[in-house]
Amino acid sequence: MKTLYLECNMGAAGDMLTAALTELMPDPDAFVQQLNDLQIPQVKIKRTTIAKCGIMGTHMEVTVNGEEEKSVDVPLHMHEHHHEDHDHIHEHHHEDHDHMHEHHHEDHDHIHEHHHEGHDHVHEHHHEEHDHVHEHHHEGHDHVHEHTHGHSHHHTSMKDIEHIIGHLNVPEKVKEDAIAVYKLIADAESHAHGCPVEEIHFHEVGAMDAVADIVGVCLAVYKLAPEQIIASPVHVGYGQIHCAHGILPIPAPATAHILQGIPIYGGRIEGELCTPTGAALLKHFAQSFGQMPMMSVEKTGYGMGMKDFTDANCLRAIIGESVEEQKYTGCHGEPQEMDSIIELCCNLDDMTPEKIGFVTELLMKKGAFDVYTTNIQMKKNRPAIMLTCMCAKEDREKFLTLILKHTTTLGVREYNCKRYGLKREIKEIETIYGTVHVKAASGYGIVKEKPEYEDMARIAKEKNISLSEVEKEIYKKLSQNKAR
Repeated sequence: MKTLYLECNMGAAGDMLTAALTELMPDPDAFVQQLNDLQIPQVKIKRTTIAKCGIMGTHMEVTVNGEEEKSVDVPLHMHEHHHEDHDHIHEHHHEDHDHMHEHHHEDHDHIHEHHHEGHDHVHEHHHEEHDHVHEHHHEGHDHVHEHTHGHSHHHTSMKDIEHIIGHLNVPEKVKEDAIAVYKLIADAESHAHGCPVEEIHFHEVGAMDAVADIVGVCLAVYKLAPEQIIASPVHVGYGQIHCAHGILPIPAPATAHILQGIPIYGGRIEGELCTPTGAALLKHFAQSFGQMPMMSVEKTGYGMGMKDFTDANCLRAIIGESVEEQKYTGCHGEPQEMDSIIELCCNLDDMTPEKIGFVTELLMKKGAFDVYTTNIQMKKNRPAIMLTCMCAKEDREKFLTLILKHTTTLGVREYNCKRYGLKREIKEIETIYGTVHVKAASGYGIVKEKPEYEDMARIAKEKNISLSEVEKEIYKKLSQNKAR
């Protein structure tokens, strides 16, 4: 089965997903050109190669009217400073480098906060006589922009987004996926801000940036055409972020809303690692979340974030053929068998050996793969028995109920295991004693044969000879058969 696995050890963002999937394309540059040819309003996409912790990968630079949306982390130790009438953060562009300054003004300071699909933006606007505060809803990080005015901001509704995507020159399936993903973001913003979806308006830069990322991922998935998409649990980071309403925890409310039902973890990286766009794309496309399945890898792509951490800031996409029908190729080239089983265990310190023996026999008769006991030492140096029952996953509830019913335990532990086995069959051989059943197993270049005990015991009783004598004669016959 063609499988796409998304490794989100450093979270997920729209540009990182787009970049990782672009690397899986037969011609990455041609794919980027195709995205630019879509002519998403005011959008330009550029593919660059960068390194993180020595790993080379792709970064997708998306600009809207020449402006790239960038996030600014706010360290936990950063404090607000009050100056006369207003608090403000200004970014000034000076020749070769950018600076963040705080200034004291008496007449007019302006703070423009824009929520871009989860990103908060602080804009400086130069005017002459009036003060103003604007609040808009965008995507998930804090952004600082400088705008020297003679122009106004444009804002985009969900209907505008649907119109833009609906008129792109892409397959209908791509349009449907892209709109569905954006609706997840809009619904999350609506929930976070307590207003109807119809009233959510996205800032031009954040909206078009997200459209480019979402359409890029949807088109890439369409072209790659995986039969299944699996993602790892999502690393979201930890700490706090600054937005229009104050200091908020990570993940941001919109991101947390989208990630409901998805396994996530905070980890040891301070900062926002998963954006609403990244979360929405994972929510829409991933059929399951967990470890990478056994697969034959065809290609690997690395999508790089711009921030630098102690860990490589990248999202890895792996495409290949996963194991089908619980079979894989062994070291000698022949098909081998693998299945998943469950181990159910409990500790028993107040049951007699006879009662434990009864349970063991019962579990085997009910179809357990194996049942065994282990001597253990419990608290206060009490000797006890650990009962272990191995069964198929689909039989979990049956054997769990049997153990709880027929033992004195109050709880049962469960372990998931993968079992690799030889291919098995039962065959018959003719001996001087008659027909004997032999259990044969092969694989990994190994062949094993073992006579059935019940047949040997029956012959020994019938012929009034020892079990060892019967066994010796049968193995002699097996050896002769191999030599032929």
